[in-house]
Amino acid sequence: MEKLVIIEDDQTISSQLRWGLAHDYEVFVAGNRQDALQLIHKHVPKVVTLDLGLPPDASGCEEGFHCLDEILRRAPATKIVMITGNGDRNNALRAVQNGAYDYYSKPFDLAELKVILARAFHLAAIEKDNIRLQQSSLDQHGFNAGRLIGGSPRMLEVFSSIRKVASSSAAVLITGESGTGKELVARAVHDLSTRKTRDFIAINCGAIPENLLESELFGHERGAFTGANNRVQGKVEYANKGTLFLDEIGELPLTLQVKLLRFLQEKTIQRVGGREDISVDARIIAATNRDITKEIETGSFREDLYYRISVIHIHLPPLRERDGDIMLMANFFLRRFGTDLRKKARRFSAAAVKLLESYEWPGNVRELENTVQRAVIMSDETIIEPEALIFSPGTTKEKFFRPSKLTLKDAREMIEREMVVAAMESKNNNMAKTAEALGISRPTLYDLVKKYNLMKSLE
Repeated sequence: MEKLVIIEDDQTISSQLRWGLAHDYEVFVAGNRQDALQLIHKHVPKVVTLDLGLPPDASGCEEGFHCLDEILRRAPATKIVMITGNGDRNNALRAVQNGAYDYYSKPFDLAELKVILARAFHLAAIEKDNIRLQQSSLDQHGFNAGRLIGGSPRMLEVFSSIRKVASSSAAVLITGESGTGKELVARAVHDLSTRKTRDFIAINCGAIPENLLESELFGHERGAFTGANNRVQGKVEYANKGTLFLDEIGELPLTLQVKLLRFLQEKTIQRVGGREDISVDARIIAATNRDITKEIETGSFREDLYYRISVIHIHLPPLRERDGDIMLMANFFLRRFGTDLRKKARRFSAAAVKLLESYEWPGNVRELENTVQRAVIMSDETIIEPEALIFSPGTTKEKFFRPSKLTLKDAREMIEREMVVAAMESKNNNMAKTAEALGISRPTLYDLVKKYNLMKSLE
């Protein structure tokens, strides 16, 4: 059972919380900062609830803020849910800006508080898995977790397949949508194989013009064509004793498919313009985001070549189907870019987490990495808010956000925030004109601006 520390000086409230949450958590209660820090040091809880009004400043909030700072200094991974008095929203927001995970106002509804706590524990578990994966050894997970990250059941199956196929020299076909990390899987297979001390040679079959691709793959002899002034080795020869990675193999022209098939069957090649058979021992790993079976049906891909390159088939699931991996990777990218770019951003707000988890990620891991990098660059705060998350151009809520991941309240707030931002932009942040365009009063508009943390847009 997970441990929860409740920091609350009101014995009536702390007793209510202990009684209401004892079924879900192992609850410990502290009434002051000193006792709270001792409990946190002893039990190392993932989540803490903290009342701002602690003795000797029970009617104020400074002791609560000192307690918040010390908890985060001693246990920075702890998720702190602030419990504030009704009408004390400004201090609650200040606490969140200082590193608290979320806040909840008294008088509390136990069911709502349980939802907030459950999300906090869930996020803490994901972040713990992230750290575990990054620190794990090659023997434990079979790959460099700093490069290929995942903890979902489907990705654990992929990692298991990588470990199993790495020791052989069988050809591997990796399939999956664009941006899922197919080259990372190929490199992981190579890095765990007996060929790891030899070269890993990659070529994108769809990025090179057809008239140059044959020479790029198989090399050419001097005088083979205009401009061929020297003998040049191709990628296949460079991969001798190592691994040749053929990315986007579904775009390989039929004429070259025949030559590749011959190499796979005979382990020999001929350079363009040459007659000499050259023996090459290279492991082939291919990847594609196309449905090769359909390509075979239309006659654009050879069936015999397909069987040669797909002795082992590894399919990478899209990010939207990898339960728990979105925030696992988002937090990994946040730490990496925060350090590399020397930015203050350290975590995502609860609203940003909700947005990241509800998005479809059509560009998969590549899009997630780019989105987090942009957010880190554009944010000057320690917390990444939703407005810093810029998704792919042309993204629409109807097409790319999953209703199953959003509550009705979430969807309403998303639309409400989008309308306010759009109106402010169209009216150049003129609040009177913005309120008129939205059909609301100026005080209501200011409340919405504060609610969605849009004050920076006015500066």
